[in-house]
Amino acid sequence: MTWAPERVSTLQLSKSTPLQLLRALDSGPRGLVDSDAEARLARYGENVLPARRVPALPIVFLRSLRDPFTAVLAGLALVSTLVAAWATASVIVVLVVVSCALRAAGEHRADRSAARLRHLVASTATVLRRADEDAAPVAREVPVDQVVPGDVVRLAPGDLVPADLRLLRASGLTMHQAALTGESAPVAKYPVDEPARTPPPAGARVDETRTDETRTDETRTGTGTADASPSGARVFALGEEDFDRPEVCFQGSSVASGSGTGVVMATGVDTRFAAADRAPRDDQRTTAFDRSVYGISWILIRFMLLTPPLVLMANAALRGRGLETLPFAVAVAVGLTPEMLPVIVTTTLARGASALARTHQVIVKRLPALHDLGAVDVVCLDKTGTLTQDRPVVDCALDISGAPDDAVLRWAAVNSLWTLRLADMPCPDALDEALLDAVEERLVTGLAALEYDAVAALPFDPVRRLSTAVIATPGRLGHHTLVVKGAAEDVLERCELTEEERGRARALADRLAADGLRVLAVALAERPATARPYAAADEHGLTFRGLVGLRDAADESAASALTALSHRGVAIKVLTGDHPGTAARACRELGLHPGDVVTAASFDALSDAELGELAASTTVFARCSPAHKARLVRVLRERGHVTGFLGDGVNDLPALRACDVGICPPGAVDVVRETADVVLAAKDLTSLDHAIAAGRAGGATIASYLRITLSSNLGNVIAMLTAGLLLPFLPMLPSQVLVQNLCFDAAQLAFAHERPRAAALRRPLKLRPREVLFSVTGFGVLNAAADLATFAVLVWALSGTRAQTPFHAGWFTENLLTQALVMVLLRTGRGGGIPVTAGVLALTGLLLPLSPLGPLIGMGALPLAYYPLLAIVLALYAGALHWRTRGARWPVPPA
Repeated sequence: MTWAPERVSTLQLSKSTPLQLLRALDSGPRGLVDSDAEARLARYGENVLPARRVPALPIVFLRSLRDPFTAVLAGLALVSTLVAAWATASVIVVLVVVSCALRAAGEHRADRSAARLRHLVASTATVLRRADEDAAPVAREVPVDQVVPGDVVRLAPGDLVPADLRLLRASGLTMHQAALTGESAPVAKYPVDEPARTPPPAGARVDETRTDETRTDETRTGTGTADASPSGARVFALGEEDFDRPEVCFQGSSVASGSGTGVVMATGVDTRFAAADRAPRDDQRTTAFDRSVYGISWILIRFMLLTPPLVLMANAALRGRGLETLPFAVAVAVGLTPEMLPVIVTTTLARGASALARTHQVIVKRLPALHDLGAVDVVCLDKTGTLTQDRPVVDCALDISGAPDDAVLRWAAVNSLWTLRLADMPCPDALDEALLDAVEERLVTGLAALEYDAVAALPFDPVRRLSTAVIATPGRLGHHTLVVKGAAEDVLERCELTEEERGRARALADRLAADGLRVLAVALAERPATARPYAAADEHGLTFRGLVGLRDAADESAASALTALSHRGVAIKVLTGDHPGTAARACRELGLHPGDVVTAASFDALSDAELGELAASTTVFARCSPAHKARLVRVLRERGHVTGFLGDGVNDLPALRACDVGICPPGAVDVVRETADVVLAAKDLTSLDHAIAAGRAGGATIASYLRITLSSNLGNVIAMLTAGLLLPFLPMLPSQVLVQNLCFDAAQLAFAHERPRAAALRRPLKLRPREVLFSVTGFGVLNAAADLATFAVLVWALSGTRAQTPFHAGWFTENLLTQALVMVLLRTGRGGGIPVTAGVLALTGLLLPLSPLGPLIGMGALPLAYYPLLAIVLALYAGALHWRTRGARWPVPPA
């Protein structure tokens, strides 16, 4: 048989019954024939997510050339080549190549490390296949990538759903969809004759542990349409609202309990899981790195581009010089440029990223993201999978009066154990497992207290929302005890209680649910032994025993991680799809004060400005869809915050793409790990604190470099332009400017190894371009004043002569000495060998003009009277720097 995809229309898929759907897919309850499955696999491809290849190193290198500062340096190299300034052009090209090579190597290494974390959504799936048309169907374990549309798949507890499928049969089936929706509670799935267009009936609600009051806005309508897939097949197109459709199971979810059989509607790139990865990215998004380092670079670039024509015009107007000053003009422009900025930035961030990967198992996939981490002042995170383990644990077991009662826990565990054994379930679901673990921990006799003569079991199903185990009543021959547990409302309906008792039990259940607990009710009934099979009709006239409250298990490292982030001045915002009470309780257990929890529905009508005000004062947002999370992150960024987002599920993808830096834990789904900028490979959230500290260390080093380099370069350029207009000759030859820049650039490499002081790591580091340049201007003016004072000293020391050679030597020496002073006095870190490097730079300035190399670049010996006067100028300059440093605020503190 051959599948004809054109037969599958929008009308058929949105309104079809299961039988019509099977016909549209050219399949049936007995599964596919092997030959047909092979044909479909060849036509529509393997059931795998779109391949994510690690870009080759040359490609990463070419991408790094898009850095605006690197592009301008390349432009200056071209201009230098055009005016035959070969040495200048060569040095600039070397700097560009070194910077791009370092960045490419670091990012390529991070990409390969992240690629090693990839794993398939599932390894095998159980499908019904037939050898030929007349053969009986056989359940086979096939690799997930061999599953095709039309396959009939069987699901059991613990199975990962291999593709998007429509249920044909189900028994007590519940699914974990936290990776897709953020909802930590299992979701009930069951077949329906028509796709749901209205909320399912009350008896078919999702969770056996929730009351109606705790699920008020949880059930949404869903509609499906057919659309053309990239492969050409017509597939089921699903939106966010469709995750609540009870008849559809999605790739990326897993079976919590029960069993089911379904037909595959979409595989590979056509699944909803893959569609989330194809969501449009915000290509116009600028990160904190772009706004700081790039912002400063663009301001400098404007000055650089203006400098050569200004120098040419001024010299032409005042000195009658023409194009012969062009090499000098280009040299001055290069002198204004912090040529080592790309190298320092890349080296600093690469060293920090390498240390994080080596010591804390944090993979930084995009090097500028490390700088962004240092600037982060708000971390938004999902609850499930990040703060909690997506695993329930027993919090309390209470009788009807609200008093602790271990007997309630024991009876609940009796139900779990014997329902599991007698219903032939392969493994317990998460709730049953939590009850059995709690009995082992809390009861002296452990699981031995659950040993009874079991008779029968009625497993949980989403319509009754309860399960029953039948045991022989101890000490009463001929009697059986029904042990019932399930959703509080459904169990209470079957209990014999007075109105007062029923009201107290409901109030207690509501109080536990409002406190964020998932509630199970436990009841018993004694019946005369009977040979007939037990049925749901026997679940009446029960004696209420009490309630069991379960909560999500907190991540072991979450509390300490949140405390560490708080000490670093980082605000926490919890954006979750879970219930408000559940989210608030998880926060309280981790020491995070939730305040008033805001649900997404309550801020839908607010403008971005109003939502921004609300977000500033709110810690927890519940019932958030992916779009809500992305909007909250965007609004926070628009208010000037640098945002990080920590998430692990497909529902977190839009927020990960909207924030400044996306972060994911080790258990994140594949597409999230590919999207995130930073991957926490260790199961320890405190590694995020280490990553932020490393980011701040790198940012402080970059800030220190910018402060020193820009101050010195700006002062030198101002003084050189001024002197160039006052002197009948150029204040320095282009070759001398180049050598001076080379010496200073070589010394600046020490900044990449500087260690910032602890104070720089306590608060978020933000480099605001205008404020940075305003601060630098003050230091630059001081430097220019020192240079011009040296100019006056040289004029006096040389007795008014117009000798170019000693003048060039004197100014060359003073420039390197002032730059050495700036390196020592303005640095904010420690280590890195900066004092030693500055000393070498100072000696170079003193000795180079006197060495045999001096005459080769147009410099000669200076009169001895110059050096004492220069010492006075330098002492005054050092005192002014010290005074200015005490009054300066650097790095720029957050607003």
